Amino acid sequence: MVLLIVGFVAFSMFNFVGDPIDNLLGQERTLEDVERLRAQLGLDKPFFVQYWAFISNAMEGNFGMSYRQGRPVAEIIAERAPATLELALVSAVFALVLGVMLGIFTAIKRDGFIANFIMTTSLVGVSLPTFLIGILLIYIFSVELGWLPSFGRGEVVDIGFWSTGFLTSSGRLSLILPAITLGLFQMTLIMRLVRSEMLEVLRQDYIRFARARGLSEKSINFRHALKNTLVPVITVTGLQLGSIIAFAIITETVFQWPGVGLLFINAVQFVDIPVMAAYLMLISVMFVTINLLVDILYVAIDPRLRS
Repeated sequence: MVLLIVGFVAFSMFNFVGDPIDNLLGQERTLEDVERLRAQLGLDKPFFVQYWAFISNAMEGNFGMSYRQGRPVAEIIAERAPATLELALVSAVFALVLGVMLGIFTAIKRDGFIANFIMTTSLVGVSLPTFLIGILLIYIFSVELGWLPSFGRGEVVDIGFWSTGFLTSSGRLSLILPAITLGLFQMTLIMRLVRSEMLEVLRQDYIRFARARGLSEKSINFRHALKNTLVPVITVTGLQLGSIIAFAIITETVFQWPGVGLLFINAVQFVDIPVMAAYLMLISVMFVTINLLVDILYVAIDPRLRS
């Protein structure tokens, strides 16, 4: 149901993007050329007929032909998906691991200078927009220091249908700046959320009772407090990691990363409606899948939900 609604809203919005005929035909076009191409693309049919045809074909994995490239949209997305998925994976691991670790540290050492410094500097990741963070990182590490590439994916290796940059040094170096840019906001959000929840748990009566029993601080923090901290954090964290795919549009544009986000931006410029519709449906499927996995993980961690 969610996918049907998203598809309907997205397909409705495409009517305001522009007319793809203007980009497909040159200045020497005639009225007959316009009408013939419009009929060929099915744009002369009523809106609901076009929408139903798109949904019916999408359920079979057929997203039509790209107006710009003249190739199947599914094939184009399959070529670009590995770049986006690898970038999202590295960003998610960066955000999750570092966010949880720093959240625990700043909660346990909440009165220390390092913890306060981390909390203060984390405002940068929350406040600055993604594109500005990317530009700053490019200026520092690519322009001034010359340590890392400023654009592109580097050298990739094809393994069957999958192209990966993990197996080459230039591919791994090219991942660093985009991954940090994409994951920084989620990392700071997860860190502050973990810190807030853990401080709340550490004030509970059973934590005081555990200290009164003589349990070590390590056991209290990581066996009792952390487990109960993660229960409410999982839902928000899962949604934030899911949003990494959506935020990849900005990051891929800044770093000219050849993923589906950059493909979507180019599709908007050329009013390539099949590509835009397929992209939004793909994002919707990912969000629904992530929500399902989060619910399953939530039940696995909290035994009270199993009864």
